[in-house]
Amino acid sequence: MIFKAVFVILCHKFLFILKRTDNQSKFDALRKEFSTFTFESQTVKRENGTLSLAFDFNLDDRYHFRPTLEIPARPFFDWGSIPEEQLQALAFQIGMTELVSYWKIACPKRVLVKPFALTELQKAFWKKLYYNGLGEFLYLNSIGVSEADLMEIVTLPIDSQPSHVLRWNDMGSWFKEKTLVPVGGGKDSVVTLECLRNEMPVIPLIVNPRGATLNCVKTAGYQDDGYIVINRTLDPTMLRLNTEGYLNGHTPFSALLAFISILVAFGSKSKYIALSNENSANESTVPGTNINHQYSKSIEFESDFRNYVAENISEEVQYFSFLRPLSELQIAKLFSQFEAYHPVFRSCNVGSKTDSWCGHCPKCLFTWIILSPFLSKEKLVAIFGKDLMADESLRPIYEELNGTAAVKPFECVGTVEEVRACANAAGISTGSMTAAFAKVPELVLELVEGPTVEEILSRFNTHHFLPEKFEQILKNRLYV
Repeated sequence: MIFKAVFVILCHKFLFILKRTDNQSKFDALRKEFSTFTFESQTVKRENGTLSLAFDFNLDDRYHFRPTLEIPARPFFDWGSIPEEQLQALAFQIGMTELVSYWKIACPKRVLVKPFALTELQKAFWKKLYYNGLGEFLYLNSIGVSEADLMEIVTLPIDSQPSHVLRWNDMGSWFKEKTLVPVGGGKDSVVTLECLRNEMPVIPLIVNPRGATLNCVKTAGYQDDGYIVINRTLDPTMLRLNTEGYLNGHTPFSALLAFISILVAFGSKSKYIALSNENSANESTVPGTNINHQYSKSIEFESDFRNYVAENISEEVQYFSFLRPLSELQIAKLFSQFEAYHPVFRSCNVGSKTDSWCGHCPKCLFTWIILSPFLSKEKLVAIFGKDLMADESLRPIYEELNGTAAVKPFECVGTVEEVRACANAAGISTGSMTAAFAKVPELVLELVEGPTVEEILSRFNTHHFLPEKFEQILKNRLYV
């Protein structure tokens, strides 16, 4: 058995080396074949209360891309009162975030940005976001490149085009005491929504609505005109090139959501944007590195983003993660109390198109584990459709989650210590869990180390950006 395990590991390493050589060569060849990615122009239209955005990108004038964004009319929008130059500048931030999804197809060394000029500080912000936001993409494709060498961002001379530093001037009376809450259909945004909606005016925001997101906002009592919808479309040429062997991988969607939410905050006159990113998102996916699947959900990105917005857009609108002081375990405890959402929430990316739990992925298993100290096995089976802890095929994922494997899953999951604490709470060290998971002594010994569930639940991380009243609301909920 030991020989077989070693053989399997060596095979995986050999295949990884082959993949690294292949993708590094492809990366180098594509950067020679394609010299420039261009952000050519953008289009912003206001029609009957609906705001539409389109961005025109091209790859060496050989491939052209036009992603779009549509924000349907709502009673609380006032797009017409925002000056055109300000609206263009807000849209530009979204275009700058969108472009990295298309740039990564060939990763050319030069990015030419035409709509607005950028200062050196702004270029540094975007390069850092691109590099760290593409950390998973670079790692899984085995591409070695430094942040400095990733790309050169070039703009036309500042005297020949406007700068996008267009700070909002009418700040005193524009923003109201309203809070935007992006809703993704999982447990985290439900907790934020439930903690805030009875304390202040809250407007849910959904990107590309699906079953779980719509069911969550409707369970919270919102009608169709009471929440914001963002319809985002990807250009089909990019999707086609992905199937033809060009480079592909994870991009920082949460950064795109951040800039979309700033635009929507202006349109809806909302002073606050309350995200649902927890403290656990700061843990690296690859131990000992800065490679983090959740980089654009981390406190580092949140800090950089807040500074960028304050310096270049407005100091009035406040972007922060309401759940930043908490761990996934604390969020799970709060969510366990909101039983109306248990049949409708979904955290499974694999099953997102069918609004289901696939029962085979890291998100499904992690969600089961993190809820296990607070919900009975019967309730968990009712949610997921089966007993995930009895599924031996999930063992490799379980080992990635609990830290006995080298790398965590590239998914939005909690920390290793949280998973270990939940396993101990379920009694793995005393054999009360299923035989499938309790039969490996080494695993049991590994899991008894670390803080208990009770110790993790007693924490409150002070490194956050919550305004004082939001912090108090969270504490009141947490310590009821």
